[in-house]
Amino acid sequence: MFSSVWNFVKRHKRKFIFTGAVVGGVYFLGKYAQKKIREIQEKEATDYIAQARRQFHFESNQRTCNMTVLSMLPPLKEAIINQLNSENLTALLKTKPANKLEIWEDLKILSFTRTVVGVYSTCMLVVLLRVQLNIIGGYLYLDNSIGKNTMTPLAPPDVQQQYLSSIQHLLGDGRMEMYTKQLLIISLLVGSMSLKQSLSLLELEQQLSWIRAEVESGSERPLSWYMLADDENALADQACGLTENDAVTIRLLNETRDMLDSPDFSTVLNACLNRGFSRLLDNLAEFFRPPPGDSAPSSAADSLAAVSLPLAKIIPIVNGQINTICSETPSHFVQDLLMNDQVKEFAANVYETFSAPQELQK
Repeated sequence: MFSSVWNFVKRHKRKFIFTGAVVGGVYFLGKYAQKKIREIQEKEATDYIAQARRQFHFESNQRTCNMTVLSMLPPLKEAIINQLNSENLTALLKTKPANKLEIWEDLKILSFTRTVVGVYSTCMLVVLLRVQLNIIGGYLYLDNSIGKNTMTPLAPPDVQQQYLSSIQHLLGDGRMEMYTKQLLIISLLVGSMSLKQSLSLLELEQQLSWIRAEVESGSERPLSWYMLADDENALADQACGLTENDAVTIRLLNETRDMLDSPDFSTVLNACLNRGFSRLLDNLAEFFRPPPGDSAPSSAADSLAAVSLPLAKIIPIVNGQINTICSETPSHFVQDLLMNDQVKEFAANVYETFSAPQELQK
């Protein structure tokens, strides 16, 4: 019996060897495949956790952006009101002075100027802080990432403070330049209008469109200039007071300048300005409602032209808009800007760029 089994094995030896090799190969291949599948699953889980952590950090950063904007609106409003102080003129008018007409003319220019400056400044503040805080947010994410092997943080606290202080350009020199330019434009466009001239909401919208066209076209400086100092000396001045971190601060400022000069930034800022002036007109429309009992206009265009008010009555309405535009409480005006889809998408792109690991190699 044993000899017959042995003879059978000898006759089919090659088949047994081949079958054993195949079985062994399949076994080891299966083990290898299991290992690879486990590695892929572990990597997917790690990537998912990292992405979820990154998303959570981004959303937290956007809430910080919103709160920072709201906290910056009171000093912005104060700066605009101090520079364009129409309250003194309204107080003078109550005393019935001899030069009453002259004061009204000054009040007309100041009212329109500070409202227009308020819209531009608030829109710029919203978009600029979105850029700055998402650049910082991206670097902070990298600084806090697990496995980042470096002793030098990308955004040390001293650098963050110095970098974010560059917002003072918008509140200071930039705003002054913007005020000077817009005051001149508004003086030319609105200054010739009689206080007795009646304007409909549609005509008021046309006036604001003409002002915007003059402000934004044919300028020797782009709108981004008002938000961040342009020349290298100013950037170096903003970084003064630091020693080891000078280069880091200047790098952040230059990266911000690159963002402000990009076509995407111009598109987003323009979207904010469109929404801002649209909301301003919505606020003004509340004062152009037809009297109760009048027949309703047949179309939207008719409703814009249905009611006209003398310019002397429009001036106080326009003058008071700064309190809504630069309101520290979340007004419809500010909410529209903060919740704008293009602003959100742009913020996500900035954060994505500066929180990507390849930034470490730059």
